[in-house]
Amino acid sequence: MGKIKYLIYSLVFLGGLFFLLSPEALPSNAQLKEVFNSSPEDDIIVIFNSGGWGNTPLNEAQDFAPIIRGIQDTVSQWGYSSIVVPYERTENSFLGKISGAKETFQLFRRQAEDFSRDIGDFLKRNPTKKIIVAGLCNGGIFTNRVMENIPNDIKNQVYAVEVGVPFWEKTSNSDNILIVNDREEDPLSRGEAKTLFSTLFKGMSRWSLAKISGEDIGISQFFYMPGHQYSWPEVQPEVVYFLERKLR
Repeated sequence: MGKIKYLIYSLVFLGGLFFLLSPEALPSNAQLKEVFNSSPEDDIIVIFNSGGWGNTPLNEAQDFAPIIRGIQDTVSQWGYSSIVVPYERTENSFLGKISGAKETFQLFRRQAEDFSRDIGDFLKRNPTKKIIVAGLCNGGIFTNRVMENIPNDIKNQVYAVEVGVPFWEKTSNSDNILIVNDREEDPLSRGEAKTLFSTLFKGMSRWSLAKISGEDIGISQFFYMPGHQYSWPEVQPEVVYFLERKLR
């Protein structure tokens, strides 16, 4: 029995050591760098931050893509041209997930600082441009952290739309940030422990059964949380009012 306990402790220790000392593997965000290193013709750059690990392509983000398209359609009606560029927080690999987890636990401190610096450099070279950083769930936390680091001299050129932000993230008082949380229905925004643990348990069970049966399906697809879904028609009035005050 003592040997088994020692083995378990050793595995936990080694696992923790690997987590802390594993090689860094963060996304290159090549598309974003290409845009920021150029002088795009578009008036507004919309930065897309998906939920979860933050590496869902826009064309697969059924939970957030309609809102991004709604933002684009709205500014287009006001005469602005725009381009949507993704910011990926996690590389789609084992080491990438480890690095992504470490960044998440640190509330994206390093990534947010680096990205806000990139935004500042871009806007100093392109002072007529505007940037809308939009994030869902974990992407909303990242967006919030980015906005905290935006320099004062460009803060009126950068706006944020944060949707379904988890309850542990501190609400910002910035006038350039819109937080869209359905606190009456969204258990993640309200911090309903019972619902959160139930969703986690059911999701892990379904994912484990799928893996056993040989299905190659991402784990995030099994964590359906009622009330944590946001559609464009639901959020449109808030988002349009916010952007109208900033852009018109």
